[in-house]
Amino acid sequence: MARYTGPKSRIARKFGEAIYGEDKVLVKKNYPPGQHGQNRRRKTSEYGMQLREKQKAKYTYGVLERQFRNLFEKAARTKGITGEVLLQLLESRLDNVVYRLGIAPTRPAARQLVLHKHITVNGQVVNIASYQVKPGDVIGVREKAKSLEVIADALAGFNHSKYPWIEWDESSKSGRFLHVPTREDIPETIKEQLIVELYSK
Repeated sequence: MARYTGPKSRIARKFGEAIYGEDKVLVKKNYPPGQHGQNRRRKTSEYGMQLREKQKAKYTYGVLERQFRNLFEKAARTKGITGEVLLQLLESRLDNVVYRLGIAPTRPAARQLVLHKHITVNGQVVNIASYQVKPGDVIGVREKAKSLEVIADALAGFNHSKYPWIEWDESSKSGRFLHVPTREDIPETIKEQLIVELYSK
């Protein structure tokens, strides 16, 4: 499965946000990358702003263009506000839910845990990162993976109460997806309406 494997600090600097988690380079160089990064003062066009939001969403959730467009088309067919439904579909991806539960420190790490068959859904191993989790599903760590250092480190001190749409059971190292999050519950600073406008052209 293809995914972005280039320099992550460059992407964080491009958007001026720590898209991939804490970033020392972004703290030091909080301006766009490239030779003229500090001197760039051009006004961004409407299309440029829309494209930027789409790219930000794709990098944030680790989704490439074709998959992202498929999700948008699914959101457009679904009842509700298209931009909000799009973010809800992205939040319901298995790799994202594993990340939100604190089982992995980043989304790329969560994706790797899923692909390496360390994660179960309702007791069954699922190794598809884009699997859509449904309300009531229980996401857990396989018994032989519970001792993995990356999982233990990620869970240590993680605040499981910050996302009201999921609940965590420490004894079984599993979490339940209670309901699809509302837009207010999704912390990402993505202007989804700009993405809708871009695809509607």
